[in-house]
Amino acid sequence: MTIIINPLPATSAPQASPWPAFWIACSAVFLVSLDSTMLFAAFDALRLSFDDTSVAKLSWVLNAYTVVYAAMLIPAGGLADAHGRKRVFRLGVAVFVVASAACGLSPTVNWLIAARVLQAIGAALLTPASMSIVLAAFPAERRAVVVSLWGAVGGLAAAVGPSLGSWVTAHAGWPWAFYINLPVGLWALWRSASRVEEAVKPTQRRRIDLVGLFLLMAAVGAVALAIVESGSTTWRTGQLAAVAGGGILAGIAFVQWARVHPTPLVDLALFSHRTYRFANAATLTFGTAFSMMFLGFFFFMTGVWHYTLPQAGLAVTPGPLLVMPTAIVTGRLAARLGHRPFLVGGSLLYACSSLWFLWVPCTQPDYLHAWLPGLLMSGISVGLVLPSLSGAAVSHLPAAHYAVGAAVNQATRQIGGVLGVAVTVGLLGHSGLVHADFKALYGLHAALALITALLCWPVSTRPL
Repeated sequence: MTIIINPLPATSAPQASPWPAFWIACSAVFLVSLDSTMLFAAFDALRLSFDDTSVAKLSWVLNAYTVVYAAMLIPAGGLADAHGRKRVFRLGVAVFVVASAACGLSPTVNWLIAARVLQAIGAALLTPASMSIVLAAFPAERRAVVVSLWGAVGGLAAAVGPSLGSWVTAHAGWPWAFYINLPVGLWALWRSASRVEEAVKPTQRRRIDLVGLFLLMAAVGAVALAIVESGSTTWRTGQLAAVAGGGILAGIAFVQWARVHPTPLVDLALFSHRTYRFANAATLTFGTAFSMMFLGFFFFMTGVWHYTLPQAGLAVTPGPLLVMPTAIVTGRLAARLGHRPFLVGGSLLYACSSLWFLWVPCTQPDYLHAWLPGLLMSGISVGLVLPSLSGAAVSHLPAAHYAVGAAVNQATRQIGGVLGVAVTVGLLGHSGLVHADFKALYGLHAALALITALLCWPVSTRPL
């Protein structure tokens, strides 16, 4: 398969404000991040609606989305760089909207799982294209601010997903956890037709690396599948080891293929930059810690303090509300000071929040004094770290690699999230939770936060 591409010259950038394109791109990413966590709150309602389906099978309503999204992100970034960011973004939004409607209308679990797979494909197509649209719309000196804000939108959506999902499910039913995507998605599709500029046009011939795409999907998909199913009783240990081993072999084959292919799907030269390497390593550890704390909140609230799910969703909300204002301030300062101070400081604050939850809350509910301070610390630290990791990872990328470079970073975070979910379920996914069950979770969480701080120390994005 061959296509023609032609980078637009820098002088062709439109003089109109770039902010409309930014908010259009962010609106779609908000939906994707929201959808990745909102179904945690709707899971019990799904189980009641499909009471003849096993819990193991029903879990694939969540897992199918996670695995396919992680597997497709990097190939989608390569397609956006090759075919045009606006074109792939609009295709992704359209697929996501259609799939969301199909999810809400699904008569059986099998249909719902299939629709979730389609939804994940749309999400993977639009996410890296969205980032590259934002990068192309703003001059270099403003990118630290807007990338931090872009990351904050996604982090805020993922964090408020369960609380919003619990409210929507309680008042309108689980299908509306999907129907809520339709008006925003259709608006983004309509406005992007005229307010988003294409970043590449056809001029030079380039062959799409289909072999690399297949190998990468197989690698990420197999490893993610093994992680997601690590606590499942339907898979034997040997089977999961074989799946994970096959994924690792596919990853090795992908790297070797990328070394010899003239136009590989992922240019390995991306990793020649020290900051990019360490930012992605830190994204993996922080993404793992983020999911662990995120699910740990709900396990503790419902299992130890016996809050209802809507009460737990409301109790978690103050932390996420701090993410966006923190990220906005951080982005402005990072444009002058670089990302390292906020990455290291935010990671250390995140470790402090996990130690708070390790030592302070007890079996008797005391939200205001025992829980809220740690929650506020975690919200501020997520606002400092999560958007800064996205900004640092792409800060020195050439324009031709915006989408695929951002996709690698987002896929790394997604895989970290899958690992965090698997660890949390392995530690806490049993009946009769007691306070002592959370000691290992928060101790491991603090360790991951400290490792993130160490990995962020070599990151260098300070303007010269």
